[in-house]
Amino acid sequence: MALGREHELHTRRRGRNLGLGLTLLAFVAVVFGLTLAKIGGGGGMQAFDHAPRSELVPETGK
Repeated sequence: MALGREHELHTRRRGRNLGLGLTLLAFVAVVFGLTLAKIGGGGGMQAFDHAPRSELVPETGK
């Protein structure tokens, strides 16, 4: 039995696996890009940590 020759079923399966792999890679890239876009502009955001912060208190008119 020759090992060099592939059955037609294996060729079709390889094509489907490649398509699925590329689709999953594109999905991961989109999620990663959205994550970077969402946290990229949040440099001025501050979390609530139960500590008073003077920069979060609104200024009173003088």
